[in-house]
Amino acid sequence: MSTTEIPLETPLCENPVEQFLRTDRMPHIWCPGCGIGTTVNCFARALLKSGLDLKKVVVVSGIGCTGRVAGYVKLDSFHTTHGRAIPFATGLKLANPELTVVVYSGDGDLTSIGGNHLIHAARRNLDLKVICVNNLTYSMTGGQAAATTPEDAITTTSPYGAFEPAMNIPHLVAAAGATFVARWTTFHVAQTMKTMQRMLTRKGFSFLEVISPCPTLYQRRNQLGDGLDTMKNYKEMGVTNNSANLADIGMTKTGQITIGNFLDIERPDYLEAMQRHMRNRLNERYVESGVPTCHN
Repeated sequence: MSTTEIPLETPLCENPVEQFLRTDRMPHIWCPGCGIGTTVNCFARALLKSGLDLKKVVVVSGIGCTGRVAGYVKLDSFHTTHGRAIPFATGLKLANPELTVVVYSGDGDLTSIGGNHLIHAARRNLDLKVICVNNLTYSMTGGQAAATTPEDAITTTSPYGAFEPAMNIPHLVAAAGATFVARWTTFHVAQTMKTMQRMLTRKGFSFLEVISPCPTLYQRRNQLGDGLDTMKNYKEMGVTNNSANLADIGMTKTGQITIGNFLDIERPDYLEAMQRHMRNRLNERYVESGVPTCHN
């Protein structure tokens, strides 16, 4: 028997990630070299290590390539309208606080179309875990410039190079009030997985930006090579600095990519703040009316 032959009775090892996938919906739509599948692998392994009750984990996505994650993971999930993943996720969390609600979408959906919702969810410190796969362009709709597209990058709507400043998402959400902020690339799989695991087990608004290639549109148009070339670039240009000044970590077309877990603080989440406020208001009314103060 040659070394390449496998006896029929030999059981094949199952990939531990498969239990989290709707295999009946495969093959997926993602292009060769796309990094979204890598992030899903990290997410599945983070779930495995988290010990969470998967019946209480919900994934909400918007429209776009990353938005298809909601349809591929074998969890309760919701694939909603463009830019509205966070509002739907907010409703789920407030209606059933026992749920672990994950928003899993792309930069176009979360920061361009849904930027307003992103800002206010961070401000309110809603207990949501937001994973933003940032490929620096609108991919599913043809490669148009997005709020995250670096200056001078070529897209279908900026054929002579983008001239608008790109949005620095970690800086934005931290300034808005997020309590956990991180950025990694699809090359840094171990760090991404550990960061996702941390997000799943903490309270408050958690935000992870994962820089990911789009070889079909962004990399090709900007002559940056294929998916493998991009991984090499992430390895060479990715600089870990957990204490970086977030105002200085904006993305450029070919420059350094500052990565790390930048922020991890605690403050009351939205539900805790609301309940505390209501208790205080009730106590004030009891004092005014002469009724004994409510301490519960």
